[in-house]
Amino acid sequence: MSTAVVIEAPGEHRLTEHTPRAPEAGEALVRVHAVGICGSDREVYQGNRPEGYVRYPLTPGHEWSGTVQAVGAGVPSGLVGRKVVGEGFRNCQVCDRCHAGETTLCGAGYEETGFTQPGAMAGTLTLPARLLHVLPDACDLTAAALLEPAACIAAAAIKANALPGERVAVVGTGTLGMFAVQFLRAGSPGELLVVGTRRDREALSRQYGATDFRTKDQELPDDFDVVIETAGSADAAQVSAGLLRRGGRLVLTGIPAPGARGLDPTDLVVRQLEVHTVFGAPPDAWAHTVRVFAAGLLDPLPLVTHELPLQEFPQAIELVGSGDPKVGKVLLRP
Repeated sequence: MSTAVVIEAPGEHRLTEHTPRAPEAGEALVRVHAVGICGSDREVYQGNRPEGYVRYPLTPGHEWSGTVQAVGAGVPSGLVGRKVVGEGFRNCQVCDRCHAGETTLCGAGYEETGFTQPGAMAGTLTLPARLLHVLPDACDLTAAALLEPAACIAAAAIKANALPGERVAVVGTGTLGMFAVQFLRAGSPGELLVVGTRRDREALSRQYGATDFRTKDQELPDDFDVVIETAGSADAAQVSAGLLRRGGRLVLTGIPAPGARGLDPTDLVVRQLEVHTVFGAPPDAWAHTVRVFAAGLLDPLPLVTHELPLQEFPQAIELVGSGDPKVGKVLLRP
């Protein structure tokens, strides 16, 4: 028997014995290696997740890596023993958005691993095999546990469509921001600026490929081609738009608290800014992430600062919300 975390209701959780669910037709059973915690997991625990985007009681965990233990009927047996990560969105596969590859916009409504469906904070996870992405045999599964947030940023990078030589910027220096730096660096930008609030993130930003680093209270340029926003703070969208030249491209990924300052529609129109948003990652972004990771162009491990056993879920949640600059990505190990 292994252990699972179950959040019964906001602020209420328990550790329970976990019995693997045998895979049915089209499914795979994965032994979980590591599972990451992000701000949305803390929202689930605290009860701040928007209505319709969580279903209690729930085993959380949408950022994970593992190894396939068994497969159901209709799934290739060659998957058994392979290292994998998996998409979270449980799309219907038959609506027009799904057929267009936009699975995060599925017309059947929102269903996602770790929010409305059982997640990976358990010894095993059983899910549709179509959601799996196979990793190289030699890959580090601890590093791979961060590929879900990386895939969300891959979706942003695809929408940004930064061309070699363009001047690009990232607003935000958390996990998502550091992945954005790596994806943009891989495209050979002319300049790569990172804007944050913490000067202690400069060294890591430059390690990942940034050519300049500034805090948002410094003088900032206004002539960049592309900006990816990852901060989710009250003024992040405005700061990001202010970095762009006329006709520049902005991709927003952060979800600020109510009351955040919005973008000025007059400014958007007059400067002809192109604005995109990202919520989750569709299959093409996942496939791109796995390719980039396999090629050695993503280095998630420096972002991990804490690895705790699953039984220390409450301590992990507190770490994530502590505001301590020494706390980066927190992983749980079943």
